[in-house]
Parts: sequence; structure tokens; C-alpha cells
Amino acid sequence: MAIASSLAPLFRQSVGFDRFNDVFESALHSEAASGYPPHNVERYGDDHYRIVITAAGLCADDLDLQLEKSVLTICGGERHADAGATYLHQGIAHGPFRMVFHLADHIEVQGATFEHGLLIVFLLHRMPEPLKARHIRIDSSGDGPGEYRINRG
Repeated sequence: MAIASSLAPLFRQSVGFDRFNDVFESALHSEAASGYPPHNVERYGDDHYRIVITAAGLCADDLDLQLEKSVLTICGGERHADAGATYLHQGIAHGPFRMVFHLADHIEVQGATFEHGLLIVFLLHRMPEPLKARHIRIDSSGDGPGEYRINRG
């Protein structure tokens, strides 16, 4: 009997992790295991990411984003329902929320927009120059660079 499982929940709260170990570690410490409110974590190219969160019934002033170290916390206040309404079906979720995203090293929050009921947080993976891969020139003359030169005298 085979057990089928999806790894999608592990990727919901992690941005910029390319190795499984980091994703599993992040998932174990995630405070936002539920899918509320619905959201996407999107990657564009090698370095750009977006977190898109549905926030129907809220305005920008009802939302709060905080970044401390590499933890992005997004909170939303109570959605305001029509007090005079009698719901025959209530499919739009109401209530405050708190989502926590653990960002990988070198992920920067570039900004956020709120438009058409969607909160969009823009992220950039900015690898420092000393950590970027580079090609090393091979000198075939037998001399090493600078103080490593071999005295063949």
C-alpha cells in the first residue's frame, strides 16, 4: 500500500530556500500552518519572489507587515461585515489573521502593494558578491599569484 503525500504545505511559508533541509526546518518552526487566508508564494526568474495574500474586505490600514531578522510577519485585522445582513451563505472568511514567513539568507523585502483585495509583498534574493560563484583563472606558467610565487632559482 503506497502512501501519497504532497510537499506543497512545506513550501507555503518558505521563500528563497532551494535545499530540502532548509524547507523542512522552516516547516517545523512555522507558526502559520493553516491556509488562511489563501495565499501564493511565487518565484520569478532566479532572484525575484512575491507573496500574494487575499484580503477581501480589508483595506491597507487593516494590514501590518513587520520584518525582524529573517522573519516576515503579516497581520490582518477584523474584516467589517454589514451589521444588518442575514447570511444565507457566508463563504468569505472573517476574522483576524497572522502569517509568519521564514526568509532564507539574503532575501530582502523590497516593498508591498495592496490592490483589488490582494496584498502583494515583493522580495529579492540579493547574493553578496563574495558569495557568488566565480571563475578562477588557471595560470599555466608555474608561478603562483603574489606571495605564493615559487622561487625557481
